[in-house]
Amino acid sequence: MMRTTFFLTAAALVLTAPAQAAERPDILFLMPDQMRGDCLSALGHPVVRTPRLDELVRQGVLFRRAYSTVPSCIPARYALLTGTSPQASGVVGYGARPITTPTLPGLLADAGYATVLVGRNMHQLPESGACGYQKQILGSTYVADDDYDADLKKAAPDCGGIRKIVGTLGLNNNLWPAAPWPLADALHPTAWIARQARQVVSSTPAGQPLFLTASFYSPHPPLFPPKKFFDALLRKELPRPAHGDWVDWAALSPAGDKQGHRVMLEGEPLRRAQAGYFGLIEHLDEQVGPLIAAFKARSEQAGRAWVIVVSSDHGEMLGDHGYFRKCEPYEGSANIPLIVAGSPSLGFKPGGRCDQPVCLEDILPTLAELAHISRPKTADGFSLVPALRGEGRVARGWLHFEHAPCYSKVQAFHALTDGHFKYIWRPADSTEQLFNLDLDPREEHDLSKLPDVKPWRQRLIQRLAGRPEGFSDGQRLVLARPYPAVQKK
Repeated sequence: MMRTTFFLTAAALVLTAPAQAAERPDILFLMPDQMRGDCLSALGHPVVRTPRLDELVRQGVLFRRAYSTVPSCIPARYALLTGTSPQASGVVGYGARPITTPTLPGLLADAGYATVLVGRNMHQLPESGACGYQKQILGSTYVADDDYDADLKKAAPDCGGIRKIVGTLGLNNNLWPAAPWPLADALHPTAWIARQARQVVSSTPAGQPLFLTASFYSPHPPLFPPKKFFDALLRKELPRPAHGDWVDWAALSPAGDKQGHRVMLEGEPLRRAQAGYFGLIEHLDEQVGPLIAAFKARSEQAGRAWVIVVSSDHGEMLGDHGYFRKCEPYEGSANIPLIVAGSPSLGFKPGGRCDQPVCLEDILPTLAELAHISRPKTADGFSLVPALRGEGRVARGWLHFEHAPCYSKVQAFHALTDGHFKYIWRPADSTEQLFNLDLDPREEHDLSKLPDVKPWRQRLIQRLAGRPEGFSDGQRLVLARPYPAVQKK
C-alpha cells in the first residue's frame, strides 16, 4: 500500500538520538470509540467488569484525569494523530482539515515500524490519505461493503449486511435503543476486529517493530452486545445517572430532542441503554484478552519491549444530567480512559495512578520518546514518560478543552481543569459552571456563584486572548462570537 506523503522540513523536527529497530518497542493501541473514563472495574464501577483492562492498570499507569480536548470523533482523532491542540490546529469542533503535519503512525512508519489500523477508521478527510498507516483493515457498523461487512455477508449471506442488521433491530448509530446481537458472537464487529488484529500480530515479520491500532466501534451505538452480556446486565441493579441540581429537568422529554442530545432517560429505556453500553464494554474486554497475550508473546520472542495504550476519542453522557451522546464538557463526555503499560525493561511504575490533567495530544510525544524517534515541533502535547516511570509530574498545570456548536449554539463550551476543579463557560450566553471534582465527581452541584470562580474565569480570559473568534479582549470574556468548527487559516 502506498504510504501517505508528509510535507516536512528539518526545522519541523526536534531530534532525538538514533535507535536500532531492536530498541524500538512494539506498540499496541487499543482504541474503543465513545468509552467513558469511569467504565473500568479497576475504578470501582458498580457493574462493569473489565478484568483484562484492569490487568493493564496493574502493570502500568492509569491516568484518571485524561480528557478529549474536543470531545467528538473527528476533532479528537485529529488531535490524537497530530499531537496538536485544538487551539493550535484550529480544529475546534465537529469538522476537519487535511492533515499536512506529521502524524503518529507516519512518524513510526518512517522509523521502520509496520503501521497497521484494524477496525474503525480515523474519520479524517480523504485528502489526509491513510494518515501514516501502511495497511488498513476496515470495519464499522455503518459502512456497507467495508472489509468487515464483506466478511459478514460471506459468513451469513442471509443477514443483508451490517446496516440491514442495525435497521432490523430498530437500532441507531447515535441513539439509545438497545438489543442483543442477533447472530453468532464470532460475527460481532468487536470479535472480528480482535481476530483481524491477532492475525496482524502473527503475520508481521518478527524482525520489524509493530505499531498496531485496534480501533473498535464499541461501545459507540448501535447498542447491541452479545446476548449473554446484555441479559446479565439487565438482571443487575444498574447505576443512577448523574443528576445535577442545576438541570431544568422539567424541560426534558423521554422522546428526546431532534438531535438525540437532550433526553429524560429513565425506566426501561434507560436500563436497556445502560445494559447495551456496558455490555459492549465487557464484550470488548473479553475479546482483547487473547490479542494482548499474542502481542506480548510476539515481542518477547523477538527480544523486544512492548507498550500497550488504551484510550478513546471521547465518552458518552448516557443519561447524565439529561444528556445523551457527546460534545459536552462534563465527565461522561469529556473524560476518557488512558492506560499505558509496558515491559518491565521500560521502567514503568506498575500500578501507578496519575490524577493530573492529560489529553489525547500527549500520546504522540509519549510514544515518540519511548520509540526513540524525532518529535515534531507541531506537536504541543506533553510526554507522559516521567509520570510512567514515577520520576516526575506531567508538565501541565491545567488543561483547556472546548467544542464549537454541534447540536445547537448553546451547546458550545470552553472548559478548564486542574484535575481537582472544572470551570465551564458557554460562549453563546456566558453561562458559567464550577465543579469540585474531588468532592463532587458526578458534577451535581454547581459552585459558580462562589468567589472561587473568579481566578478560573481570569485563566480562560488569558487562554482565549488572541483567538480569531474574539472570545476574549484580554480583560473579559466576550459572548455571542462566531464559532466555526474549523478556524480559517
